[in-house]
Amino acid sequence: MAERLLLTGASGFVGRALAAPLAARGFEVHAVAGPLRANLLEEAEQAALLRDVKPTVIVHAAWYVAHGRFWTAPENTDWLDASTALARRFAEQGGRRFIGIGSCAEYATEPEAALWPESRAVAPTTPYGIAKATLSARLMALEGLSVAWARLFHLFGAGEHPDRLVPSVIAALRQGREARCASGRPVRDFASTGFVGEAIAALTASAVTGPVNIGAGEGRSIRDLVETLARLAGRPDLPRFGALLDRPGEVPVMVADTTRLRQEVGFTAPAGTDAALAALFSP
Repeated sequence: MAERLLLTGASGFVGRALAAPLAARGFEVHAVAGPLRANLLEEAEQAALLRDVKPTVIVHAAWYVAHGRFWTAPENTDWLDASTALARRFAEQGGRRFIGIGSCAEYATEPEAALWPESRAVAPTTPYGIAKATLSARLMALEGLSVAWARLFHLFGAGEHPDRLVPSVIAALRQGREARCASGRPVRDFASTGFVGEAIAALTASAVTGPVNIGAGEGRSIRDLVETLARLAGRPDLPRFGALLDRPGEVPVMVADTTRLRQEVGFTAPAGTDAALAALFSP
């Protein structure tokens, strides 16, 4: 019999990419979106949801992610407390496995390194990163519960806010406008939400616990990403690098070491980043 899995945040940027690959892994997915809704910030609604669904596995993708605000928003504290309560209640009711969604923003930004492994120091500098890191520590301290923490790097894909890098550049290219960018020098780990969804599903179905980096495991400069988009659009003339200022304190390189994902989880699918970028131009 398929295990009953509760997926929170199923209509969000990351969550919408999870339901199908989790179902493909054999889980009976109950998504908190559409017909099944609950205000997870209310403990009474949390309790009712767990009572009704009776999950043995939770993938917790819900969080406050308003573009441009989530880094410093006070709602991070609300979601930290609500997520802690959800996990504790789930453990008390005999839940088996809990998958939390974290971020590379939990890691220390110094010293510079080619790849960032899970052993890298955790020293977040934003309220968002602090809340995520604190939740990770709280989850790991729960007894009798198998916990994995998926640390995501840099994503693009369906449902992305239009002001984020990839969709904003695509919009400019499609409209024949200059794609105004900063220097483009920083190197990042870009992966599609489709790839990330498959990776998180593999992690969920595994017995691996603790933090696991989820990313392509390969770096490319922002300039290279933008130039790739321009080439795909047939408008290599439109990017304007240096038209915007680089952000103060920009980290030069942020690339996931995905050894745990590949060797312990056993997820070895290629990221297919260029193909995923090309798919964004499809009708």
